[in-house]
Amino acid sequence: MNFKNIFKKIIVKIVTWQARLVLKKYKPKIIAITGSVGKTSTKDAIFTVLSQFKTVRKSQKSFNSEIGLPLTILGCQNGWSNPFIWIENIISGFLLILIGQSYPEYLILEVGVGKPGDIKNNVAPWLNPDIVVITRFPDKPVHVEFFESVESIIEEKSALAFALKKDGILVLNHDDEKVYNIHNKANRTTVSYGFNDNATYKATYPVYLNTTVEGVEITRGISFKLEHDGHTFPVMLPNIIGMNFVGSALAAIAVAAEVGCDLLASINYISEYNTPPSRLSLIEGINNSMIIDDTYNSSPVAALASVEVLKDMKGKRKIAVLGDMLELGRYTEEEHHNLGKEIASVADILVVVGPRARFIAEGAIENGFNKKELYSFDSSKTVAKFLEGIIDKGDLVLIKGSQGVRLERAVVAIMAHKELKSKLVCRQEKEWENR
Repeated sequence: MNFKNIFKKIIVKIVTWQARLVLKKYKPKIIAITGSVGKTSTKDAIFTVLSQFKTVRKSQKSFNSEIGLPLTILGCQNGWSNPFIWIENIISGFLLILIGQSYPEYLILEVGVGKPGDIKNNVAPWLNPDIVVITRFPDKPVHVEFFESVESIIEEKSALAFALKKDGILVLNHDDEKVYNIHNKANRTTVSYGFNDNATYKATYPVYLNTTVEGVEITRGISFKLEHDGHTFPVMLPNIIGMNFVGSALAAIAVAAEVGCDLLASINYISEYNTPPSRLSLIEGINNSMIIDDTYNSSPVAALASVEVLKDMKGKRKIAVLGDMLELGRYTEEEHHNLGKEIASVADILVVVGPRARFIAEGAIENGFNKKELYSFDSSKTVAKFLEGIIDKGDLVLIKGSQGVRLERAVVAIMAHKELKSKLVCRQEKEWENR
């Protein structure tokens, strides 16, 4: 074990111990969110609504690791490899414990999993949430180098539900049977959300909102109806594309209502919701084009959802830039091939990036895609230069790939207002520049 790993282990132990003491001292209400898809968007949607009623702190970016959770509780930044920042964080933690300070009423914590034990052994023993939200589980295992089956992932993430306080509330996605079945074992008060007829907070009639810009019709938002407790309410999401975000909005409204916030006001506030950077974000592109930036990360479920968005949206030409999906192990070829099959009937131009993405190309060609409109690149830097030369007025460009492919570089290359990149696009911090 090298010094860096030893240093990290020591830091994790210290800040986790401090976080436990802070929770004991200030007793905030804890909303914990887990799942394989939609954690961050759901966290941000809940924050959008609940922060209008309460004092709230949320996990920053994707602070969902064993070190990210205590840092959020302490209100500290990630020190990365800078020992001086960690010393400052530890001092701040002690001051928070020893000296009474103002502290949020609610903490909204995103809880992720990378390997077995991340929740069951490292989080559940000390984090006892008041509300647990579970979004969606995969059909095929992710992180297959650690998890060999979907069942093992579900077991790990379900541990958060069993850590819920006895009088806590479990908020489950009713559209995912694997998620909703948790209520049979958890023995907690449960509400659900989704399109399912039996959902406590049910969405119906979702539609895209289209507008015309310089003679080209483009999509600019979503509306749907919320059915709850025998009543129906219109919900507007003017800053959102992607029907999967309807679930995030429903979860936010459900959480707010269950903690006693006014339902009509919550519905009004959710209209202010914006997607996190690079998660199906709509960005103005060069030459009056539009970019669907979904480059934060990728998985089979998320990639297929992105393709559905591209399919349903309006645009002159639909260009799909699809990069490798990582950490799929033995499912790599199958899942990339399946993505190619789905994109074949949607895109006018297909651009694949990375060695695994060749299976996307194969799947597309085998399902009738025109080879003349297919392009392949090894890296995000080379594809960025290519895109700059082909983007035209009215084009709709979907860019999607795993974090390691770094396709956010392609987004920056073709966005119309590059001065906004740090606000709109993921991984623009200095720490990422040379990675």
